[in-house]
Amino acid sequence: MSEPAKQPIERKTLDERNRMSDLERLRHSCSHVLAAAVLRLWPDALIDIGPATSDGFYYDFDLPSHRFTPEDFPAIEAEMKKIVKENQTFEKCLKTRAEARAFFEAKGQKFKVERLTDIPEGEPISFYQSGDFTDLCAGPHVMRTGNVKAFKLLRVASAYYRGNEKNQQLQRLYGTAFPNKTELEAWLAAQEEAKKRDHRKIGQEMSLFVLDADFVGPGLPLWLPNGTVLVEELERLAKESEFQAGYKRVRTPHLAREKMYQTSGHLPYYAESMFPPMDLREDTGGPNQAGSESAAPSDRYYLKAMNCPHHHRIFAAEPRSYRDLPLRLAEYGTCYRYEQSGELMGLMRVRSMQMNDAHIYCPTEQFAEEFKAVNDMYLKYFKIFGFEKYQMRFSTHDPARLGQKFVDQPELWIKTEDMVRKVLDDSGINYVEVPNEAAFYGPKIDVQLWSISGREFTIATNQVDFAVPRRFGLVYRTRDNRDATPLCIHRAPLGTHERFIGFLIEHYAGNFPLWLAPEQVRVLPVTENQVGYARNIVEELRGQFVRAEFEFSNDKLQGRILRAEEARVHTMLIVGQREQEANAVAMRIHGKGSVGVKPRVEAVAEILAEIRERKS
Repeated sequence: MSEPAKQPIERKTLDERNRMSDLERLRHSCSHVLAAAVLRLWPDALIDIGPATSDGFYYDFDLPSHRFTPEDFPAIEAEMKKIVKENQTFEKCLKTRAEARAFFEAKGQKFKVERLTDIPEGEPISFYQSGDFTDLCAGPHVMRTGNVKAFKLLRVASAYYRGNEKNQQLQRLYGTAFPNKTELEAWLAAQEEAKKRDHRKIGQEMSLFVLDADFVGPGLPLWLPNGTVLVEELERLAKESEFQAGYKRVRTPHLAREKMYQTSGHLPYYAESMFPPMDLREDTGGPNQAGSESAAPSDRYYLKAMNCPHHHRIFAAEPRSYRDLPLRLAEYGTCYRYEQSGELMGLMRVRSMQMNDAHIYCPTEQFAEEFKAVNDMYLKYFKIFGFEKYQMRFSTHDPARLGQKFVDQPELWIKTEDMVRKVLDDSGINYVEVPNEAAFYGPKIDVQLWSISGREFTIATNQVDFAVPRRFGLVYRTRDNRDATPLCIHRAPLGTHERFIGFLIEHYAGNFPLWLAPEQVRVLPVTENQVGYARNIVEELRGQFVRAEFEFSNDKLQGRILRAEEARVHTMLIVGQREQEANAVAMRIHGKGSVGVKPRVEAVAEILAEIRERKS
């Protein structure tokens, strides 16, 4: 197994899980305090929901008479502090559906009336009351508002009711809460650091990508030359790793017929996340290129939202034998997903994405080795990028939801989950097990990474699929000359380029290691007399495929060094008269300063070695 990261997250203990539960309870309670404070200040406000989130809480309001701004936060927080000081008890009560409807209708709270429809018939309808504020809520809460002490409002945003852009737009107030002021202040300090590292801000400073919503469309990034370097370097890394691991590369089109996604099971269940279909009229005048009859006169096509169905058809394109397995098909396929506009966020949530995708077809007896090899590839990448904090989330099914959220094959669920669990335990990989979050076709692992600033990201996935190959009729011939359906492992160790690069920008704060830096070397002659020597160094480096540039102007050397630092150029080679005469260079490293004068041949060799070894 590859060397693990230095400080992996351990499996959560019961106390840690309870602490997380306590924190969520505190934050949920704080969202009620927020709603109560807003209603005191603006009695005409209509309220919707106010859940706890991974880093705080929010509450949604409809308030046509007033638009919230950060200038309102001091007044709202002051009212919240009054409610906290009143030390109101959170009291649970049950109402019938008729009583609940009458209660909210009397208050004119239309959103709460509509939310009652989310509660299945026969289930109890619970409310929580604190002081003069009563909310539809399943709980739980802290005992009293006095327990909610360390909190802060963070920002205001717009949010569509029920997350649907066709619905009314509400105002969302975000906040956070912690058990004490010390933890709150530490979290706020980390958030300030995260703002400095925001990939959208750094992406603009470094000319990495643009999002042109007016002409290109929301969530469809354009990669500029500097950003394209990052994309291509990641692709080169993956292709080298996959070649060494025995993967075969394939390419598939950007769209396909509706029939394929119906067969895979993605339609109709995944339709909301896919772009609307295109109705096309095919030419029926003769045979197509494959020699078969052409399509029906009218056909529906979808933009590709996932690569797996295409790969299944590649598997089915030729007869397969046990001798062909495992078959590992890899592709950098571009996929398109119609994410809600309110959920789009820089590179982290986009509608066009390049996926580091592959599908491994294997019999059951090869599964453990293949699944472990994928996890080892993750660990290899963690080491290359210097990731020290990660967590593998092992997502399993809920037996009560078989036939609804999950494929109704209970024996295969138990078997494959046991197989995944055994691989994780035997490999010594730290993981947490999360029920009811599996893919519809099998258990999966999601890889959570934390950047240096402490932000958590879901980056990669490793999924087991025992259902969809059967839907496509995929078979191979076994040793005893019978047909069998292979298991399929869906894996994407680098996830999508978009999200992974967004994470890397924030992790490195734009200060990329030499092998990944958009501009690796800038050569700066001190005077015009060294221009020829400097250009010769650039030509030598570029001849070795190093991204080297040359700059000379009438500006003082210090000004040119400052520009290179601001551009986050990794290495500067400064050449004056002495360096030229000695066939040497003075080296500077971004963020570290001067590392001394070195013979030119030695400096070039160091640069090439660092790039080749992908040092972090």
